[in-house]
Amino acid sequence: MPFTTLEIELTGPVATIWMNRPDMHNAFDEVLIAELTAACIALDDDKDVRVVVLAGRGKSFSAGADLNWMKRAANNGVDDNLNDARALAKMLRVLAEMKKPTIARVQGAALGGGTGLTAACDIAVASTKAIFATSEVKFGIIPSAISPYVVRAIGARQAYRYFQSAERIDAARAREIGLVHEAVEPEQLDAKLKEIVDALLVGGPCAQAAAKDLIRAVDNQPINDNVVEDTAHRIAHLRATPEAREGISAFLDKRQPNWMGE
Repeated sequence: MPFTTLEIELTGPVATIWMNRPDMHNAFDEVLIAELTAACIALDDDKDVRVVVLAGRGKSFSAGADLNWMKRAANNGVDDNLNDARALAKMLRVLAEMKKPTIARVQGAALGGGTGLTAACDIAVASTKAIFATSEVKFGIIPSAISPYVVRAIGARQAYRYFQSAERIDAARAREIGLVHEAVEPEQLDAKLKEIVDALLVGGPCAQAAAKDLIRAVDNQPINDNVVEDTAHRIAHLRATPEAREGISAFLDKRQPNWMGE
């Protein structure tokens, strides 16, 4: 699939989506939004891909929305703005709901929508040079499309501060509030990324997809009879799958499961 704003790099079972607008700090417009949506759908359907990494070429991960695109949008009517907003919201949801593990590799600035992309990935690894911000209020708007994912990551209490103050958040603070899982020196970024990828490749792919769905089902839910029964059904179903039988047999036989390859 040809892209103008992305590069897809395949290394064995790992696919890296490189946002490739370094001169624009990987800010997204309607083209990058459409292409990132298509890339996520295609990679989620590719049985040979186990892990998807989202990364940015150049100094920045993503500076969020392209200001020229936003300026054009400001001159459009409500209907056109609604269509643009829906496309952005769809892209973030497609990324967030991929069946496969996703990792944000954040080497530099991840502002506005860049913070949203970070939060929409399952796992985020940042360089100590990374900077985050929900900076939308500085432009008289709000971080609307990214809010479900950022609030899920940092919680409402932190969001009340940063959605209104638009303060810059360094990598250490981002880790402290839950926006990223790891904050490492720049030269250690790819080693840490590989460490996490290697850990992910040990897990069964169907189980990982089910684990993501499980989190969505139980998050912020009261522990009641319905939740308990649902979790019982989920594990009972998975235990009967070929993947579970293979995983248990491999453990007992002291060998690697077949999903890890040779």
